[in-house]
Amino acid sequence: VKKMENRKKGITYILLSSLFFALMAATVKYLGDMPTTEKIFFRNLVGIFVAFGLVKKSGSSLTGNNKKLLILRSIFGLLGIAAYFYALANMKLSDAVILNKMSPFFVVVFAAVFLNEKINKKQITALITAVMGAVLVIRPGFDSNLIPSLIALMSSVFAGIAYTVVRQLRKTDSAATVVFYFSFFSTLAMIPFMVSGSFVIPSPVQAVALLALGLFAAAAQLFMTNAYRHAEAGELSIYTYANIIFSSIFGLFLFQEIPDLFSVLGGILIISAGYLNYRAKEKEQAEKAANLKLKKEKNKNII
Repeated sequence: VKKMENRKKGITYILLSSLFFALMAATVKYLGDMPTTEKIFFRNLVGIFVAFGLVKKSGSSLTGNNKKLLILRSIFGLLGIAAYFYALANMKLSDAVILNKMSPFFVVVFAAVFLNEKINKKQITALITAVMGAVLVIRPGFDSNLIPSLIALMSSVFAGIAYTVVRQLRKTDSAATVVFYFSFFSTLAMIPFMVSGSFVIPSPVQAVALLALGLFAAAAQLFMTNAYRHAEAGELSIYTYANIIFSSIFGLFLFQEIPDLFSVLGGILIISAGYLNYRAKEKEQAEKAANLKLKKEKNKNII
């Protein structure tokens, strides 16, 4: 019963996290031509204080144990956010979010290449389906929309690398430390750009939006961290695709963006691929549990 309750809590938190990530994306789009560096600075500034609180609460280390990997995760995480924010300002909200949600499939590829994790048949099918979906959203034509689309796709490649590094960091550092390092690194990295001219004094409305951007990002991060405390990542992964649905709704009502048929079909394919990947992980976990049970029974018989 407790496991079921925890699973429900985990799903609720991950859906709330997806909602706040969609609100964050909508705010980035609303801020339009404001320099990307300024948006990144405020997105992470609030995160520093939230992550600092989490680190202190959990008793983790602020400086971290595996510094090389923490810096590597921060660099690729920052590149991912920069590419994503650029795409959000230059293309339809839902399209940018759909392409950004390709990151779990890049994690599968990078984890296989660098961490020797096995890819099963279901995951290969999921990868092919996701690529087909991305092609439909990008629609490779030689028009001005191609560059933002490719940058949106690159944001998911960078995020995929960052999440693969996080997989490795689980062995040495807490989630709170990883989030603090990333927020601190990203905020500091933006200061030279802002000092050298990439800074616009915001209007009162823009100032409120920048503060909201930081709060939405921090809330999304908090809900995500809590979700993974209550349920396995494999169980929750499928629900993160709710971000696409929320973003499509915001795009429609806030920016009067109507997704075309190709984008809708592409989104459906990517969500379906996410479901296939989720089922593959579920099967893998069930097999692991069965093997563990078998081992225990064998050991009992030996004793």
